Amino acid sequence: MENYVEYLNDIIAYDIRWNIYKTILVILVLWLIKKGAYKIIERGNDVEIKKKFHSRKTVEYALVFIGFLLIGNIWIINFQSITTFLGLLSAGIAIALKDIFVNIAGWIFIYWRKPFDVGDRIQIGEYKGDVVDLRLFQFSLLEVGNWVDGEQSTGRIVHVPNGKVFIDPQANYSQGFDYIWNEQNIYIGLESDYKKACSLLKEIMNELLSPDYKTIEADLRRAQKEHFISFSQYTPTVYTKIQERGIQLSLRYLCKPRKRRVFEHQITEAIIDRFRAEKDIRIVYPITSIYLEKGNNSLEN
Repeated sequence: MENYVEYLNDIIAYDIRWNIYKTILVILVLWLIKKGAYKIIERGNDVEIKKKFHSRKTVEYALVFIGFLLIGNIWIINFQSITTFLGLLSAGIAIALKDIFVNIAGWIFIYWRKPFDVGDRIQIGEYKGDVVDLRLFQFSLLEVGNWVDGEQSTGRIVHVPNGKVFIDPQANYSQGFDYIWNEQNIYIGLESDYKKACSLLKEIMNELLSPDYKTIEADLRRAQKEHFISFSQYTPTVYTKIQERGIQLSLRYLCKPRKRRVFEHQITEAIIDRFRAEKDIRIVYPITSIYLEKGNNSLEN
């Protein structure tokens, strides 16, 4: 009897060792396939960075799935029966792990419908930033805005569950049309020559933005074919309005989302330099005056 038990133990130990060897072999082969696939993917041009990213993700998920099937078949006896049993339990698992399945469904939706992609600047709920990664359960944003002006990067990475795409509306700065309308307001006195000021502002904007006009026009034609996007004009303009502070001049122009603060800085500097040389144009700004009255500090006895 003892010999029989020892014989069974030897068989079990042999099977375990053999399964370990086969598992290591499967992992090694899949790892080599992954490395080889990554090298083939990286042979493309730098322009295809987004395509490379999605190709690497596809290879990664496919190999994980294949590895799960192969290793499961090694260790689990009658693996087909196990998978059938797991299929019967799927309803209960779906209820218990609802959030996980919602996030997986969100991941499928993101890859299928493409509401945004890697490299796009988006806002979803209260979060705003550039999409830097798409994973099975969450996507990652390089945050912009928050305490930083001009929608520039804060340096923080925000991880958002994929299920958010079914709950919160998404605003995409990059999809359809690569430019956004930006506005800057300045105020001049009522006695200022506002027509001359408007002319100078248009000159400033045309000098800084004219190199992008051809690209804007081409992108606008493409956007009109893909989406119902139509602008009566795409060149900069200035709108006037009388406010309590004086005459409000609103500069409106198209720019890349990531260049918004750069153009605001350049335009502001140019405005200050140009308007200082004009005696009939005066920039106004709110000021506070404090008048102090000398009180009677004498004390009566």
